[in-house]
Amino acid sequence: MTDAYERMMRANQSNWDARTPVHLASRFYGIDGEPDPSRWFASWEWDDLREVAGRDVLHLQCHLGTETIAFAERGARTVGLDFSAASVTAATGIAARAGFDVTYVQANVYDAVEALGGRRFDVVYTGKGALCYLPDLDRWAGVVAELLRPGGRLYVVEFHPLLNSLGPKPAPEEGPELLLRHDYVGGSGPVHRDATHTYTDGPAVEGATDSYEWTHGLGEVVNALIGAGLNIRRLRESPELPWPRWPHMVRGSSGWWRLPEPRIPLLYGLLASR
Repeated sequence: MTDAYERMMRANQSNWDARTPVHLASRFYGIDGEPDPSRWFASWEWDDLREVAGRDVLHLQCHLGTETIAFAERGARTVGLDFSAASVTAATGIAARAGFDVTYVQANVYDAVEALGGRRFDVVYTGKGALCYLPDLDRWAGVVAELLRPGGRLYVVEFHPLLNSLGPKPAPEEGPELLLRHDYVGGSGPVHRDATHTYTDGPAVEGATDSYEWTHGLGEVVNALIGAGLNIRRLRESPELPWPRWPHMVRGSSGWWRLPEPRIPLLYGLLASR
């Protein structure tokens, strides 16, 4: 990884340290109440993951651990990893208050093998806004392959590249039309953001407001995993999100939100095995 990319990732780390108190104070994450990890998962995720009780599960780029504790709730031996010290501290406290046994480790995802002492896992889970902060997916896929036991499974649930190409959110003066703002495929370098507010309803970010994101098309993700020796077992595309990104979205029977039209993929789920 180049010096420029390392500098950008350090900026992202500082930005997520600064975001953490903002997210803890937001209604979006609902940290002040009883944690409800199930709200962040589609039913098809558990269909693909199957039984996790008694398994060793690692959640990469876990932030506050709102999804991580779902695995502990289902009986897995659960570890969460994130590069933000503030996030790891917050996640540890959230899990302890909720009575869940989760181990959290602070490390850059590229350093996960060393940070976890060479430990291997039955399931590695990642997603919903994680891969866009990684400049090198080939290196990421190699790390994942080292973290998995033979027969172990990776499950990626991510915002669809089409959703990412529409931008983080519509401007207040815009109508319901969907406008492409960013590339669908990668290769043109990072998108630089300097934002005082995040995707949540929390207060303004103080201090480190710069962040960098990289575009990764579905083909890039799939080919990186194949290149690392993993077998692609399933790929799903879903038209639903766990919150209403656009005001005209409608709530479905699942409790998640979809566009009335056009029907486009907003999330994808990718299952791979070692």
